Amino acid sequence: MSDLRLMIQKPIITEKSTELKEANNRYIFKVDLRANKRQIKKAVEDLFNVRVKHVTTAVYRGKPRVVTNKSGRFTGKTPNWKKAYVTVAEGDSIDIFDVV
Repeated sequence: MSDLRLMIQKPIITEKSTELKEANNRYIFKVDLRANKRQIKKAVEDLFNVRVKHVTTAVYRGKPRVVTNKSGRFTGKTPNWKKAYVTVAEGDSIDIFDVV
């Protein structure tokens, strides 16, 4: 991927991600499915001016959905998506609310 801003789609802000940020200096982002760990590390370092120690990724498969409407039933699924856990070096931090 050529554009780093397209690789990091959005931060994930939940109770678990807030606890990870406070305890381990770890941030969670929704990223492009095609992005690998090296690209994610470079994108976070360039976009937020921090040093990244470690990146872990998880790919989630889309869930099946059945939607009933006037003309009948539509069967489909939600899209697949990828989550990246980014551990930032001590002393560095990312202001997540500036990103949203």
